[in-house]
Amino acid sequence: MGALIVGFVFVLFAVYAVLPASLPFALLNWWEQVKVVLAGGIPLLAVFIGLIAIMIGIADIKDKIEAKKEEEEEARAAAEAEANPEEKKED
Repeated sequence: MGALIVGFVFVLFAVYAVLPASLPFALLNWWEQVKVVLAGGIPLLAVFIGLIAIMIGIADIKDKIEAKKEEEEEARAAAEAEANPEEKKED
């Protein structure tokens, strides 16, 4: 419950902080600074997301290669089991 109240307080403060100065109760008027941070942060965020996407893509390619190798090994093992059915009947 406390976290919910703190969350609401921070959201209300953020909204109050970016209100235009033309309103009589808006004292902080941080909108211009927020725009500067957003303008500088969006390219950094794009680079970060791009790097993560590249890493996920590389991992996906590695997983596909590994799955293909496993399928080939299973097919080879199945072919060997069919060629030598006596080895399987050890019971």
